[in-house]
Amino acid sequence: MSGFCSLEGKTALVTGGSRGIGRAIALELARAGAAVAVGFREGREEAEAVAAEARGRAIQADVASAEEAARLVEEAGELDILVNNAGLTRDGLLARMPDEDWRVVIETNLSSVFYTCRAAARGMMRKRAGAIVNVSSVVGVHGNPGQTNYSASKAGIIGFTKALARELGSRGVRANVVAPGYVETRLTDVLPDEARGLMLANTPLGRLGQPDDVAGAVRFLCSDEASFITGEVLLVDGGLGI
Repeated sequence: MSGFCSLEGKTALVTGGSRGIGRAIALELARAGAAVAVGFREGREEAEAVAAEARGRAIQADVASAEEAARLVEEAGELDILVNNAGLTRDGLLARMPDEDWRVVIETNLSSVFYTCRAAARGMMRKRAGAIVNVSSVVGVHGNPGQTNYSASKAGIIGFTKALARELGSRGVRANVVAPGYVETRLTDVLPDEARGLMLANTPLGRLGQPDDVAGAVRFLCSDEASFITGEVLLVDGGLGI
């Protein structure tokens, strides 16, 4: 497959790839010509369906575990591309937030990025080539009440990725962040109409994003057309963060 943002001949791993934004990313990278491994923790049938559509394979692992994250990267093969999309929310006001809700969000959303990047970086440095894209959120840039844990985890991804870009740049490895705004997924489907209306009112483009909107941005950052871009945060948010 040739053309703009081709990933022909590349091997990619997408964590949290069984549904929503992760699914769209996996399929988009496959359309660009990459061989895609779909990482998932649960939802095996969904993950295997995505992998089949992407003509790739599904690999089960809990990336909040250092050992399982390392195994996932090893099983995915010699990576050219790593996309960290795995994540979850446990919303609640700070004064009433249980320790466990803080811990599980930080471990799943942020520590997992450290574990997978550490596992993948050595092989990419040896090849002196590679692209890492970590999925953050507009909430990690601007914050959101009731999401101190989620906001901290997503802001942490941004700081982590900027430091990683400085470490790996001399070895030809790039690291960037995509920060989606409000995207139509299972998480936003359950929002009350009032909250949904407020989101749209604050988004200049006047609509929720689609998973494919994020996937296109990830494909670009993984491609050679973005070969002089590293350490950047690309907001895909319809202008919400202006």
